[in-house]
Amino acid sequence: MYLLLLALIYLAFISLGLPDSLLGSGWPVIHNDLNVPTSFMGMITMVISGGTIVSSLLSNKLTRKFGTRIVTVISVFLTAIALLGFSFSNQFRMLMVFAVPYGLGAGAIDAALNNYVAIHYTSKHMSWLHCFWGIGAIVSPFVMSWALANSTWNGGYRIIAFLQLGIGLLLLVTLPVWNVNRQEKEESAKSIGLIDALKIRGVPYLLIGFFAYCAAEATVMCWACTYMVEVRGITADRAAGFASLFYIGLTVGRFLSGFIMNKLGDRKMILLGTGTLFFGLIFLLFPAGSPIASLVGFIIIGFGCAPIYPCIIHSTPVNFGAENSGAIIGIQMAGAYVGSTFIPTLFGLLGNLTGFAILPVYLIVFFVLMISMTELTFKITEKKQ
Repeated sequence: MYLLLLALIYLAFISLGLPDSLLGSGWPVIHNDLNVPTSFMGMITMVISGGTIVSSLLSNKLTRKFGTRIVTVISVFLTAIALLGFSFSNQFRMLMVFAVPYGLGAGAIDAALNNYVAIHYTSKHMSWLHCFWGIGAIVSPFVMSWALANSTWNGGYRIIAFLQLGIGLLLLVTLPVWNVNRQEKEESAKSIGLIDALKIRGVPYLLIGFFAYCAAEATVMCWACTYMVEVRGITADRAAGFASLFYIGLTVGRFLSGFIMNKLGDRKMILLGTGTLFFGLIFLLFPAGSPIASLVGFIIIGFGCAPIYPCIIHSTPVNFGAENSGAIIGIQMAGAYVGSTFIPTLFGLLGNLTGFAILPVYLIVFFVLMISMTELTFKITEKKQ
């Protein structure tokens, strides 16, 4: 039963990743079909992130009341309904409407599952589970690339929607399996509010660091495809497939990181990942011409990003106590979605004004902020311990 539950959680992480890369990989065609500017993708991500912020802040209370398993199943079905709505949309405002359930579902499951894994499993499982998120994120650009070449972008959304529905149904019929890991500490964890969480020493720096990382990661996810089209001159359908290279680097990196994560620890893994992604950014700074350097750069950046997200999450119960982790991780997710909403949107506006070639420099700013704040958090909590 224990292994079956772990397999179901892995599957749930795949469902988390499936929708995340669809919009960015299909947008060069979607915005033309709907006759809206390129920067309008930021409006959709803002609505999605607004829903995720709300559900992330409520996730601790929802999980305490209904349990992680119920929150997970309902969230998967919400995102499936939203994706199905996207697949039938032929006007921009319809995408905006269906972005609401998309965001509500994504935020709740993200916060609930991450806290559950951080408490019940070691850091290697956190890394491998997020590797499975990457599998979902890798699948989607290939599906969208196939749909753009053989059908329409709507077909890509429809395929992913049916996959999501299938995962939701499987999670629904296996709900009793979750009883194997039920512990009183999950049920009795105290609920603290935003103000109380911010009063805990080190939490504000953690939130800023996580905000900066997720902002940079989301910018790559949203705009890598457009960068390849506008700056490197690749066709839209090929760029949709090439955009998956970032996710491949991310996924392979998380798989390999799992073998050394328990030995090195969360802090050293974050430093190692940061050094790697900065090396990848050098390739994006190469002069325009052959797209090979950019393709290699996105793979290395993904490889470097691999351990950062899971290690920041996994270190939260250790740094601030398991009794506070549910609330803090919920707030972390809310802050992360603020970053993933406004920072890619800001890049879209800047890209329209100055050109999308500014992507590498834009990313450097936020990755520097991320490593500065996370290091400060570890130093503060190390002194407390």
